Amino acid sequence: MKKALEKASIEYSDAPEDLLSYSFDASRLKGSPSLVVWPKSTEDVVFIMKNAYERGIPVVPRGSGTATTGGGSATKGAVVLSFEKMQKLLEIIPESQVVVVEPGMINGQLQRELLPYNLFYPPDPASLEFCSLGGNVATNAGGPRAIKYGVTRDYVLEIEAVTSDGQVIRAGSKTLKATVGYDLKDLLIGSEGTLAVFTKLTLRVLPEPEKTVGLMVLLDRLELAGQVVTEVLAEGILPRTMELIDRSALEAVENYKPTGLPLAEAMLLIELDGSSKEVEETTEKLSEICQEYTKDIRIASDSISRERLWLARRSIAPAIHRYGSEKINHDIVVPRHKLTEMLLFLRNCSEKTGLKIVTFGHAGDGNLHVNIMHQVDERQKAEALAIDILKKTVSLGGVISGEHGIGIKKVPFVQMQLRQKEIDLMKGIKKLFDHKGILNPGKVLG
Repeated sequence: MKKALEKASIEYSDAPEDLLSYSFDASRLKGSPSLVVWPKSTEDVVFIMKNAYERGIPVVPRGSGTATTGGGSATKGAVVLSFEKMQKLLEIIPESQVVVVEPGMINGQLQRELLPYNLFYPPDPASLEFCSLGGNVATNAGGPRAIKYGVTRDYVLEIEAVTSDGQVIRAGSKTLKATVGYDLKDLLIGSEGTLAVFTKLTLRVLPEPEKTVGLMVLLDRLELAGQVVTEVLAEGILPRTMELIDRSALEAVENYKPTGLPLAEAMLLIELDGSSKEVEETTEKLSEICQEYTKDIRIASDSISRERLWLARRSIAPAIHRYGSEKINHDIVVPRHKLTEMLLFLRNCSEKTGLKIVTFGHAGDGNLHVNIMHQVDERQKAEALAIDILKKTVSLGGVISGEHGIGIKKVPFVQMQLRQKEIDLMKGIKKLFDHKGILNPGKVLG
């Protein structure tokens, strides 16, 4: 295959240092690829996939390597298809509020490109400064703004992709409505590179709201956070964000990157947006609700103050390693009216096992990032606890992954969520798209 790539002038490497660098993603699960390839166009991807298909070589599509469940870790002997050199913003159509991008483009870069047009792209994962849009689509990523604006799926209009045998397909359309045939676009979104390789994405963007205000609500009991969330939503208030940060996470951030955050058992980071009048009225109403639970409510009305809060929120993941050299993390989702019960369960689990559980995430849509911190010799106990947490999640009507995907790490738990008939249907779809099984093998369904 190397000779074919050289003839086509497609950049590749089999240098040991490159193979090592591209063997793992943020999950830290290491593989052993045989080759790393950097396509620069759809035509390059077609050429690579046709050659891989003919030779039966597995291919692992890779964005920025930020996947936490192993979706981007390299299968043994695989070709890693890295999209670092396909990062272009191809088109902005302000009058239609549409952009066309290559899959390697970084989420945060798109946000900055949209600023002069007074537009924004709502999906905003905490890793937005380094995660790729192709990876976001592959996992159907969400983010803090999902409570009001939805997830990646809600903003993808059309996908250009290459199948395992090197055929170009287009799923969806550039229009806001389309009901022609089955919806292949939604099937590809969240498929984690197991069905086709994305080469071009047409995305919907929105006008930037006139005003945004942030509120920091400090609570003296963790479970109160769930009560505040359900009451605020029941009153008809739909915030832009509604993030939960527990005390352990707050303490870790202050040690890692001091920002002057006050300490409390729980903090809700809430943002409201809309017209100036609407935001002013909603802020007053929201403050009244929160005052039933706490007197410590702080308002950040300017962008600098709000960004300081978000800097703290985005620093949590690296900061919490002070609690243990090892971490098991799951992005569970529970129905919002079950949030308090889940928070109490997590606290009781921590007290019972003696393992530190750090909880933060998108409380407004019930999506919690649960981190079980432990040392190497506590691994078995931590794994058993993780299973108990996933079982509890499902028993509450929740799901074992909200936005991080299944990858490799969560494959053993898929049967907690899905019945065998449903799994069989999904495996049938996989076989139709990729009957040789070369696209990101072992991921999602195993």
